[in-house]
Amino acid sequence: MAIHPTHRIADDGPAVVLENMIPLAFGDWKDEPQQTGQIVNPQVKETLDKIYTALLSRTYVNSAGERIMLSIAYGADQSDANQLHYPEVCYPAQGFQLLKINQASISTQFGEIRTKQLIAVLGLRTEPVTYWTTVADKVVRGSKETKLAQLKYGFNGQIPDGLLFRVSTVTQDTDRAFALQKLFVKDLSIALKSDFRAKLMGL
Repeated sequence: MAIHPTHRIADDGPAVVLENMIPLAFGDWKDEPQQTGQIVNPQVKETLDKIYTALLSRTYVNSAGERIMLSIAYGADQSDANQLHYPEVCYPAQGFQLLKINQASISTQFGEIRTKQLIAVLGLRTEPVTYWTTVADKVVRGSKETKLAQLKYGFNGQIPDGLLFRVSTVTQDTDRAFALQKLFVKDLSIALKSDFRAKLMGL
């Protein structure tokens, strides 16, 4: 009980309002609200409301008509009972088959983001996905890194926050999709305020 974490790091700063953090237009990208219905929500609403403090789903389109679906899920309490749900678990729960899962990275002018890539297929829908997760502004990859980060804060009596940042594209041209997703993230990293960049990308 003496080392049971009780203080939420999220309570020390301003509330995370994803709609205000992510610009509606940046670089060659602009929000296309009518397309958001294509975005897969991997969990039912009751689960989302329990685990996540804030959610954002948007579709962006560039001048060539190429689309990127953005989904961010933020949780102010990343204790064991409220951990983020990973796409490689949630997509199959929705009936998708995963054809590929591998580690990757995105190099930005502010540093490198360690990511995961996967290809999810459901019927005629092929959806290449790039995502990463954070614990208290640091990108963690996999359950081991996540647990170690939680323990680090837990020993100091702190409960970290965290988020899942996901970009995806509905296309069978997976190579182009992953390249486009990297470009989208790079462009967004430039457009973000420095404190938002730290919170969302660990940069």
